[in-house]
Amino acid sequence: MQSTLAALLAVIAFKSSAEARSCNADLTVQTTGGLVHGKVDSSTPSVRQFLGIPYAQPPVNDLRFAPPQPALPFGDLNATTIGPSCPQFLPDLPSIIINDVPEFNLGGLNTTGPTSEDCLTLSIWAPRSTTAQPSPLPVLIFFYGGAFIGGGVDTPYLLPDRWIQRTQSHIVVSFNHRDNIFGFPNAAGLPPSEQNVGLLDARLAVEWVRDNIASFGGDPSRIGAWGQSSGAVAIAYYQYQYADDPVVNSIILDSGNEFIDILTYDSGHANFTFIASRFGCGGLSPAEELSCMRGVDAGEMEQFMHDYYVNGSVPYVTFSPVVDNVTVFGDYATRASGEGGKIARLPALIGSNAQDGNLFVPYSPGGVAEELADQMTMVYFFCPTYKAAQARIAAGAGPVYRYLYAGNFSNVSPRPWLGAWHGSELPLVFGTDGLYRGESSELERITSWAMQDIWVEFVATAGRNISVVGWERGKQVDGGPVVEFGNGVPARVIDTREMEGRCELLQASGV
Repeated sequence: MQSTLAALLAVIAFKSSAEARSCNADLTVQTTGGLVHGKVDSSTPSVRQFLGIPYAQPPVNDLRFAPPQPALPFGDLNATTIGPSCPQFLPDLPSIIINDVPEFNLGGLNTTGPTSEDCLTLSIWAPRSTTAQPSPLPVLIFFYGGAFIGGGVDTPYLLPDRWIQRTQSHIVVSFNHRDNIFGFPNAAGLPPSEQNVGLLDARLAVEWVRDNIASFGGDPSRIGAWGQSSGAVAIAYYQYQYADDPVVNSIILDSGNEFIDILTYDSGHANFTFIASRFGCGGLSPAEELSCMRGVDAGEMEQFMHDYYVNGSVPYVTFSPVVDNVTVFGDYATRASGEGGKIARLPALIGSNAQDGNLFVPYSPGGVAEELADQMTMVYFFCPTYKAAQARIAAGAGPVYRYLYAGNFSNVSPRPWLGAWHGSELPLVFGTDGLYRGESSELERITSWAMQDIWVEFVATAGRNISVVGWERGKQVDGGPVVEFGNGVPARVIDTREMEGRCELLQASGV
């Protein structure tokens, strides 16, 4: 009797184990580097998460400051934790993201969270099962912002699992890349084509997605590049660098483009040499200086740059992309409009926020200087966005859809004067708006759903089928009309001719 019972229990255990393996089969995926084993969270049970997958070798030792190299085979990978972000520092000075909305910081902290040079990883969020889908799913690759100083995948507001839980119709990929001195060293010992290695990281990540996303249920022919702030700037650069082979089928630029001047102008490599001199690497030849800096502890460099910046020390030192005429060009207007137009032929969804500038003027809990903030919004965001749209139209580079985000929702903009500040649209697109400081209002939810569906539809159809009143499907050859999101209604057409007129005046005055 006991032997019979034992045998029966063994059969039940085997069956249960087999069923568990069958139920979790979609959590193990073969990639070019090996098997990755993902996870499912109870809060979003219909979403598979594959986190911290290496797409490049760790950029350490001789690979520090060097172009990224494809990841080595890793065999089996437990892809259940987002990897550390790349070395960076957060200037802990009063600001919106320090004082009011820390969920835009890594790990939701008012610090940088965990960082490491072994940071070139990407994470994938996909519906739990794609077997019911009639075809492979569209893919959005997200390029995070952070002024090329910092940022990373591990940002609470920028996790897409709730978005995918709702739609079950797309895949999102987010990746880390090198920033500040590690991504844009501008060192005399490097060849000109290797000064913007952070941008080269992005290309390698896109190629990894192209080569592997089908295994996750994605469509490699329907990959859209979507970025915000400096992430959008990076995509704007990308469309010129890879004009003949963009890999992606569409681009979405939130509050960033090639006409936002975020470059470093340091032809003498003084910034890198200055940092080198602080770590015993001064007075050397360019090659010796570079070799010496490759041996400096990354954490010590992080801390030095943080302290130097926060203390307001001079000379001012910055590390961001430089013009090398390979990854970044200095003549975008003429490149777009020149013979043949040296720009990728892609549909573009381009927009900005109504109060982008509020993040970039001196902070006060009671409010900011409105006139200065408005000038920042116009000069650094709305007008460059208008110019970028016009450049693409002049080049015949594809349909252009323009938007303006104008939502002012208290759980994302907790002070009334914040308005549609820089980045405040992202929680609505990612579906994270209701996670902090109270539930979302009905208007906020509907606006969120509208933006989510448009972002997916844009990539899914390569801009040919956008179901928003006012946008003609696939016929936005003149860049208009502009659709406004979140201002009293989820979406509506607005007249921006007065604002565009201000842009023309600013351009005529040389601003």
